[in-house]
Amino acid sequence: MSDHYFTQAPTSRQKPAELRVDIGGRAFVFAVDTGVFSRTSLDEGSRLLIETAGPLNGQCLDLGCGWGAVGIALAAFNPEARFILSDINRRAADLARINIERNHITNARAVESDGFDALAGAFDHIFSNPPIRAGKKVIYGLFDAAHNRLLPGGTLAIVIRRQQGAESALKHLSMLFGNARVKARDKGYWVIESYKGA
Repeated sequence: MSDHYFTQAPTSRQKPAELRVDIGGRAFVFAVDTGVFSRTSLDEGSRLLIETAGPLNGQCLDLGCGWGAVGIALAAFNPEARFILSDINRRAADLARINIERNHITNARAVESDGFDALAGAFDHIFSNPPIRAGKKVIYGLFDAAHNRLLPGGTLAIVIRRQQGAESALKHLSMLFGNARVKARDKGYWVIESYKGA
């Protein structure tokens, strides 16, 4: 089976490149490579997740960060918050570290982690553009783990395309958290947010 972006140690031949992206009126420069999600452009779902996040504080997590667009942009716009960017994909985590430095982000760090295995503590906000190709069992397992690692009053925000399971994800999160709302819709993408009660 060929590599995909949920592979822990991609074996695909590396083809490093540079991607310049404007997000919220700010210019970012990202190192990208093969074996990592959305190598050629900023994914529209990730952009929507960033643009609808709103002000943040506390401890935040970009779960399945890829090369780091979501966590880095949100960290740049919320300097008082603290961010961890995590990914099971070693190549992605390495790129996220490079991109944190390249964009002069001082309130974020990147960690290689299978889900929450290498992550300590709890979080105020968790963001994820989940790895659809990993399958529903893996994705819902990440949602369940995120619920367990959120502080009371904390939020989980995900982005998922309607045709790739947004409606069933909304139902799962509603049952898991007791609440879920579609925060935004654009170009077939849904941003779904749930909060953890006291």
